[in-house]
Amino acid sequence: MEPRDPTSANRLTNLRRQLHAYPELSGEEAGTAACLREFLMPCMPARLLEGLGEHGFAAVFDSSDPDGGPTVAFRAELDALPITETGTIPHASTRPGIGHLCGHDGHMAMLGGVALTLKERPLQRGRLVLVFQSAEETGQGARAITQDKRWQDLDVDYVFALHNLPSYPFGQVLLKAGSFTAGSVGLVARLQGRTSHAAYPERGLSPATAMSRLVSGLVSLPAEIESNGDLALVTVVHARLGEVAFGTTPGEAEIMATLRADEERTLAVLRARALALVNQEASTEGLESSVSWVEEFPVTDNDDLAVATAEQAASRAGLIQAAPDESPFRWSEDFGWFTRQSHGALIGLGAGNGQPVLHASDFDFPDELLPVGVRYYQALMEEIGLI
Repeated sequence: MEPRDPTSANRLTNLRRQLHAYPELSGEEAGTAACLREFLMPCMPARLLEGLGEHGFAAVFDSSDPDGGPTVAFRAELDALPITETGTIPHASTRPGIGHLCGHDGHMAMLGGVALTLKERPLQRGRLVLVFQSAEETGQGARAITQDKRWQDLDVDYVFALHNLPSYPFGQVLLKAGSFTAGSVGLVARLQGRTSHAAYPERGLSPATAMSRLVSGLVSLPAEIESNGDLALVTVVHARLGEVAFGTTPGEAEIMATLRADEERTLAVLRARALALVNQEASTEGLESSVSWVEEFPVTDNDDLAVATAEQAASRAGLIQAAPDESPFRWSEDFGWFTRQSHGALIGLGAGNGQPVLHASDFDFPDELLPVGVRYYQALMEEIGLI
């Protein structure tokens, strides 16, 4: 069921485009959160839980059923990307170097549409939580929310999220039990030697040789793991040797890489081997070394019960469903922190074959997908018995 109010579609489009024009980076989404709260308040949520993981918040809608019922959460992300938008759309980003190029603006607007439908068709049972999460792109937001006692006290039974997927037929629902998106973690390895005059490199201790071996060695780590049929990937994303000084032999180096796998045990093996490799190369060259880990994303494991519910909801909404071509997707999502606590599923929603890919500089969420997403969320509520 889509909103009966003929102006609702326009309101969602306007909201989505406003969010698109004023993007904010992870951990800086105060304006985005304020805009959404202003949109939601006329829908009269029973309460707002603010400050959930930086600027995240949750709008809680209660039914009048004295016997209670399940608590269901739908999640959307607040943050944009540090990428310059190159599209020429009228609602393009007004903030240089920042853009909603992953569709989070559309995800937020769809939850706004769910709130509008509750004015026309209130909950008959249970409780619905619309959670707007900060810092998804850095892997910090969902974890912070799930560690908040206020969230834990909600005792969420089911948690769902839609993510638009270009290159899939428009409106197609992509579902899969088990690993839906890969887990990943960022590695920062530092090597410390000592500088010398470039005319006397033998008097210094350059990490250049160790660094070059590390770059190739890290990329080669997954080979044995992948031979067993598991997804494992290491991507070197940055490397720096000393400073730009032609008279100086470099004395330190830094390598950054992303480790990625489809199972937590595989990711743990990758981490251990990467750490051992850094220590080995540093020891061989007589260097000091240190390793730190950043931007940790768990594997998003879709629960069997949640997936079965989502499949029934797709049929109820009249949407075609299919398994994704990738199994799992290589990209990471911190939604896995939610599915560790509740029956949950991350669900793909086809955005059309002609759409630019996610994170492309000219990406723009298709407005015509908004009512489809709202209809699907409505079907989930019907399937679980909230309305």
